[in-house]
Amino acid sequence: MAFLNALPGAVAEGLIWGLMAIGVYISFKILDIADLSVDGSICTGGCVCAVLIAAGVPAWVSLIVAFIAGAVAGTMTGLFHTALGIPAILAGILTQLILYSVNLSILGGKSLALIDARLHPLVLNMSDNIGAIIAAVLIIAAIIIILWLFFYTEVGLTLKSTGDNPDMSRAQGVNVKLNKVIGLALSNGIVAVAGALLAQYKGSANINDGRGAIVIGLAAIFIGLSVSLKIKPNFVVSLIGVVGGGVVYYIIYNFVILLGLKTDYLKMLSAIIVVIFLAVPYLKGEYFKKLKPLPIEEQTGGEGNA
Repeated sequence: MAFLNALPGAVAEGLIWGLMAIGVYISFKILDIADLSVDGSICTGGCVCAVLIAAGVPAWVSLIVAFIAGAVAGTMTGLFHTALGIPAILAGILTQLILYSVNLSILGGKSLALIDARLHPLVLNMSDNIGAIIAAVLIIAAIIIILWLFFYTEVGLTLKSTGDNPDMSRAQGVNVKLNKVIGLALSNGIVAVAGALLAQYKGSANINDGRGAIVIGLAAIFIGLSVSLKIKPNFVVSLIGVVGGGVVYYIIYNFVILLGLKTDYLKMLSAIIVVIFLAVPYLKGEYFKKLKPLPIEEQTGGEGNA
């Protein structure tokens, strides 16, 4: 009963993290860049949202501003990488460090900002999990439709080609560096929107909210893609699968908590889930490779030895 009572909350929070995973999917799967700045940009989105709502700005407007703030953070990472020649992983780490100070400044030097749902109408809140699920599904559906339309424009298709084969794209006259900046800006903008939704859902923005976000995002991606790619491997289905991966991750997460796992081990649990979903396909392939019988030529040593 405790698990069933906690299930709506797990689904609601899983949907929000699934949206965050969509942002990670754009950088990690489409651009083929391991962007670690998302740990900072998700917190930036939450901080911007909390401060704006406290100032009387409508909650939906704070989502738009959070997207812009995240896009600026992603642009910074992209420029570090493309204009200054800093490796993508290091560029993300540098942006993440910069954002920690920026987020503290946004919160006025405090580590926590509260959002009172009784004083401000919010897009979603944990006091109404069913309403939060409906709101999250509608927002995610709108974002997936927008991304689907965008990635079938000329700019979107060149973004895909940049990740698939940057050398060929460059030879075709595509500005690969600009595309990387645009992709990282879009990725971090979506991550920041997820951070803003998370702040509204929890009723607070914490300076440490983003720690380990990349691990949760990757977990959602690998959980979702392991199922969705077997159904129908296309862009929209993959995004839906990624969101579903976030929901599955949080259901597992909450189930393990209800079993009595100490909170000290929750980050380790996140890492273990990612390891499992990365390792199982590889080990399965290796296992079946060993079981698969050799061709007759190899068994007999080739025709020359027959």
